[in-house]
Amino acid sequence: MKQEVYNIQGEGTGRQVDLPETVFGIEPNEHAVYLAVKAYLANQRQGTHKSKERNEIAGSTRKLKRQKGTGTARAGDIKNPMFRGGGRMFGPKPRDYRQRINKKVAQLARKSAFSSKMSDGSLVVVEDFSFESPQTKAYINILNSFEAANQKSLLITNDYEKEVYLSSRNLRKSKVLRADEVSTYDILYADKVVLSEGAVEMISKTLG
Repeated sequence: MKQEVYNIQGEGTGRQVDLPETVFGIEPNEHAVYLAVKAYLANQRQGTHKSKERNEIAGSTRKLKRQKGTGTARAGDIKNPMFRGGGRMFGPKPRDYRQRINKKVAQLARKSAFSSKMSDGSLVVVEDFSFESPQTKAYINILNSFEAANQKSLLITNDYEKEVYLSSRNLRKSKVLRADEVSTYDILYADKVVLSEGAVEMISKTLG
């Protein structure tokens, strides 16, 4: 399938790039996308949560009151979970939330995400570009060219472009990633996906 290539001013260059049907034109597999997004979000969790249990609280172990005859519930020491400042019952403990999915499922999910954006008309291809120095205003002008300045945007490049990355870093809704590090979640989260020509070539090789 053919897709027109634009310059950074949003004007057509008269050239077209070939997007493989096996990557940008498949029927999206919703279950594969679900698994990939669930694993991505789970892997973002640090899992360092911890609360002190009864045996970890500093305090006396003296029994506070007699067992019977007080008219209230029996109680042991001050570290009892019923008391304010006592240990927590069944509290959170450090754990690993990481999830792994099959490599082919992950590839299918990314293909599904790209195909979904392609069918929605939310994917554009721009010729390769770079900045001599970080220029946030220049990057905003590029987003304006594709009507993406007020949207969540994702620029996928072939290689790490430091100046382009720094130009976008202050923009809350903008993200710049290399083609080999983009995830299914990143693609779906963006309202507008901008692919550089070099990124198209890399994605076609890795997923096609």
